[in-house]
Amino acid sequence: MSGITYVRGDATVPLGSGVKIIAHVVNDLGGWGKGFVLAVSRRWPEPEAAYRAWHRGRAHNDFGLGAAQFVQVAPYTWVANLIGQRGIRTGSKGVPVRYEAIDAALALLADKALELGASVHMPRIGCGLAGGTWSRVEPLITERLVRRGTAVTVYDHGD
Repeated sequence: MSGITYVRGDATVPLGSGVKIIAHVVNDLGGWGKGFVLAVSRRWPEPEAAYRAWHRGRAHNDFGLGAAQFVQVAPYTWVANLIGQRGIRTGSKGVPVRYEAIDAALALLADKALELGASVHMPRIGCGLAGGTWSRVEPLITERLVRRGTAVTVYDHGD
């Protein structure tokens, strides 16, 4: 048993009560326009605005692979922008996903979840446009979040 709960549904409408953090992977180029981010932006403008400002100020902040940004979108709901992909296209260097960056960002997410007493909700991060495989991402989530006592729900979209 992985300790991760799998459900069919929309990760932007997290199940359960209490404080929730919706986590997703973003790129290191400042691009926001395809994939799960569109669902996030349909619900809340703040995560995209915060991500774009974070990218614009990258010369003077921690924006880069492995970083995490936490944006409060409702009294008990946060969105975590996790920088876990290099660029946006598959090319000569392979797919954009960077597992070590996802791992580092998940460590920051775990700290924030414990600080807030929050559960974590996400799609299969790093496995859409980033091109990653769930068999590589799931153990990182288990190690960084589940082993520290954080409840994690993964949402598979569709019927």
